[in-house]
Order: sequence, then structure tokens, then C-alpha cells
Amino acid sequence: MKLSRIALAGFLSGAFTLALTPAAFAADELTPMGSIKAGNASGTIPAWTGGITKPPAGYSAGMHHPDPFADDKVQVTITAANMGQYADKLTEGQKAMFARYPDYKMNIYPTRRSVSYPQAVYDALKANAQNAKLTDNGNGVEGATLTSPFPTPKNGQEAVWNHLMRFRGTSFERTVGQANPTADGSYTMITINEKALFAYSSGLPGNTLLYFLQTIEAPARLAGEILLVHDTEDQIKEPRSAWTYNPGQRRVRRAPNVAYDNPGTAADGLRTSDQLDIYNGAIDRYDWNLVGRKEMYVPYNAYKLHSDSVKYDDIIMKGHINQDLARYELHRVWVVEGTLKSGTSHIYNKRVFYIDEDSWQILAADLYDSRGQIWRVQEAHCINYYDVPVFWSTLDISYDLQSGRYTAFGFDNQGPMYKFGLPFTPADFNPNTLRVEGTR
Repeated sequence: MKLSRIALAGFLSGAFTLALTPAAFAADELTPMGSIKAGNASGTIPAWTGGITKPPAGYSAGMHHPDPFADDKVQVTITAANMGQYADKLTEGQKAMFARYPDYKMNIYPTRRSVSYPQAVYDALKANAQNAKLTDNGNGVEGATLTSPFPTPKNGQEAVWNHLMRFRGTSFERTVGQANPTADGSYTMITINEKALFAYSSGLPGNTLLYFLQTIEAPARLAGEILLVHDTEDQIKEPRSAWTYNPGQRRVRRAPNVAYDNPGTAADGLRTSDQLDIYNGAIDRYDWNLVGRKEMYVPYNAYKLHSDSVKYDDIIMKGHINQDLARYELHRVWVVEGTLKSGTSHIYNKRVFYIDEDSWQILAADLYDSRGQIWRVQEAHCINYYDVPVFWSTLDISYDLQSGRYTAFGFDNQGPMYKFGLPFTPADFNPNTLRVEGTR
């Protein structure tokens, strides 16, 4: 059924926010990603016209990505004093941040729908819309290739799979920093090298979704620790395989607990394994409800946080990052609520995801404890990596409201840029080579 002009205007203005599904829109009203092509009635969200189709002048692969929107001005600054005026477009986690930190603020910039992908991704999305389906009660996917399986999701499981299987290139290598500031803002930068082969996006046969190798390079007390993960598309049929190498013991061990709420790598207990990339791994412990689409203020086009003219000390502060460097925009997001299933366990009783309609990247997440109170708040600050192109985070943050601390992952301001499209093969992710990797 196609919407009437009045109904469409009402939805785009936010009046219907969470009521409508993509089935209400004709195919030519949606982008290849399944997002609404048109802007909203008030003009605060523009139409999608293809995103960034060519890099800014002077850019070449290997450079830090220059800000194509450097001339944009802050339209409004939301603070604890005026947040009530904007409450309908704030996540519950953002509201909790204002309550927790009196100096917290959000600078709102003009909305730029910068997301773009290679044509092959758009072609795959069209085919996925016809062929992809859930298997194993929603715990697996079949009939999809390259990227998000369900551009017009019918339920919460499909929306979460869109994030898990979204296109992030075919392979990459990055060396980035992770910081876990103490309550007074002091920190030690942890340097981590990661390599990944996205088996699914590379068209490799079988149930493997990706191969992932993570090595800590600094500080010295952690250097040489390695994590290897083989992730699967259906983790009920074939669970994730993981191995660790500890340089002190010089042994490679199976690590079946590197999943769910097992502590994340070198994160000082401030995030779980399944919080890397905002959310990863099996989806079976939650009932996922697709609440609907809504206009929200979310982190976007984070070129200031990515810039090589910014030092780590400029970003890292006590309580939260330097919000003068964070950019927020008004975008339509899919709201998905995950409620812990009876008979299963996880430290988070409920998760709420805010998933970008243009990329299927989770941009923000609210994580609740067993008492029903917000415990942690996640943000993914993303940019368009022109060299692929692909829309992905440059800095992921998990705020712990109870301890007043946070962990931030992905610092690359003072390091090399991501390398995409490397000629990795599954043999490069063999557990038998971990000891060799650890002694290099």
C-alpha cells in the first residue's frame, strides 16, 4: 500500500514516528539501503542523493579523511538546562548523560546524509530483499550476499542482522588506540592491531561470517596478547570459535567464553565482548522488538574526532570525551529493543539500539541492568571512508553511568589509517600461527 501525501508528510515530520513499516512505501521512495529517500516535511532532514560520491579535493588513500563539512556551523547546543525542549529526539541514554554530568552537551549540526557504498553493494541489497530469509528461529540467515540481508525489515531480528552483516569492505587492517580513563581522566593508551577478513562479504562459501585477529602492541604489560575469532552466520548451528595467546604462558588456548557478556579485551571491565562494534555475535539471548523508525539526534560525520590535527589528550576527559569535538545530527533511525529471554543470562537485561536507516550501523545504544535502570550508554562516531567507500565508526564509546568512567575504542588520530581490501585468506587466521604472531 502506498501512503497518501498527507500521511507521508505526517510521518516525515515525526508525527507518526514509530508507527509505519517500509511496506507502506513504494520501491522508488526508498534508497537501496531501504531508507526513506525523501527528506522530512520540516526540511531538517534532507533527501538522500547518493551520499559522498567522490572524496574532497586533495584526498588520496592512506590519508586521514578530511572533513567535507568543515564549514558547517553548530545549529543548537543541547545542555542539561534546555534538554527538555529536545527530549522527543533524545535517547534515554543521552538524557541520562545530561543527568550524570552537569557539563555534558551535544552540538547539533546540519544533517548530512553522507553514506555511500560501491554499486555492488546496492545490487546485492536488491537481490537480498528478494532472497534472504531467517533460519533457526531467527538465529541465522540464508539467501543473502555481501551486505545487510533485509533492507526492509519486518522484525527486530532482521534489523539486528542488518547491522551484523552490513558491508564494511572485504577485509581490513587497523592499528588503533583504546583508553579506559579513570574517574579523574587519567589514562594509558592501549595500542591494538586488528585484521579481519569478512568471509561473507568476500563471497567465501560456508557458514563463516568473518575471521578476526586482534593483537595488543602496547603497553608492555599487555603486549603480545592475541585473540583470534572465527564468527559464524548461524551461531546456534555452529557456535563462534575463539582462541587466545598469552605471551607469559606461551600457550594457545581455546576461548569459548569470548562471547556475550564476557569482559571485552583490555577494557578494564567497562564493556563486554558483544559490545565491540556496538554489538556483535549471536542474537539468541534476547527477544528483539522492532519498535519502528524515528527522528533522533545521533553521532554522525565525526571528522573532527578523526582528524590528525587532534591529539588524544584533546579528546579524553574525565567522565566523557570532549564534546566540543563530537558532532550530532538529526537522522531517522530504526529503534530496536532487545529484552533478555527467560532462562538465559546476561549482565544487560535490556538493550535498545538506534540503527541508522542509511547504513544499518548502530549509532547509539542504551544498556539496562537487572533493576531496569540504564547502566551503560554506547555511541558510534562514524565517517565515510572515501577509499572504499564505506560508512563505519572511527571511535566507539561505552559510558558507565554507575562508575562515572568510560572506555573508548578506535583512536587513530596519531596513527596510520585503516587499510582496506587486503589479500587475506582464511589461512592467515589459523590458530596454529598464533604463537608465531605473539613473538614477532
